[in-house]
Amino acid sequence: MSSVHGKVAVVTGAGSGIGRALAFELAKRGARLALSDIDELGLSETADRAKALGAEVHTARLDVGDRAAVLAYAEEVAGHFGVVHQVYNNAGISGGGRTVLDSEWEVYDRVLRVNLFGVIHGTKAFLPHLLASGDGHVVNVSSLNGYLAQPSLSAYCTSKFGVRGFTETLRGEVLAAGHPVQVSVVHPGGVKTNIANASLREAEELGLEVTEEQRARLRTYNEKLLRMPAEEAATIIVDGVEAGRPRILVGNDAKAIDRLVRFLPRLYPRLLVRLERRFSGS
Repeated sequence: MSSVHGKVAVVTGAGSGIGRALAFELAKRGARLALSDIDELGLSETADRAKALGAEVHTARLDVGDRAAVLAYAEEVAGHFGVVHQVYNNAGISGGGRTVLDSEWEVYDRVLRVNLFGVIHGTKAFLPHLLASGDGHVVNVSSLNGYLAQPSLSAYCTSKFGVRGFTETLRGEVLAAGHPVQVSVVHPGGVKTNIANASLREAEELGLEVTEEQRARLRTYNEKLLRMPAEEAATIIVDGVEAGRPRILVGNDAKAIDRLVRFLPRLYPRLLVRLERRFSGS
């Protein structure tokens, strides 16, 4: 068991969703916060509320897909606080809604740049500082799509499977070396965030065709699948961090799907196809 009280915790993607909720939960537990996001307005709102909860807060606009920017940010945070104990590589985007055959190359480039390389950048940039703290913790946010491959989400699933593999590899390495750093991978289920809506807006801004089937899929996600409040998800995640859990499943759906994939690996793709048809009305 380890407390986050008094620790310096870095949270990427803190301007909304799970990242914002993590900032508040960590603030309530007495952590000092380094918060970043590409959305400066959302980040400012998060920072103000975290400060009202009594936290010391450092903020910076950050594109986690920009390697040089993340490396510079890690030095900035370490210089500001003098130490860094925890990094929550949470920033992510959706992307998808099309088959592999129909997906644009730019979708893969954008999603992998943020979701996978953003996590790799954040981990490698902060890991030396976590080692130096003598009590570090890497927390990388994957998804239930980090173990469940879902049709029409190839870019997203690829990125989240990658986060899982990268994080579990890192955990083996620090265990082998005896480093004073814990490593956790987080697999949230259906959490109420704006990620699905944002994905649709991004597609429209890029001039990509958005079909009625994709809009129906979005409505299904928002109304039936994304149910858990982000605050509840954040509590589960920080509880898991304090308990030192290497694998943190968030939500009963994440737990149920984990069992489904492990015990019925050949059957679950067929079940997914049936569910997709049911939700789309086809």
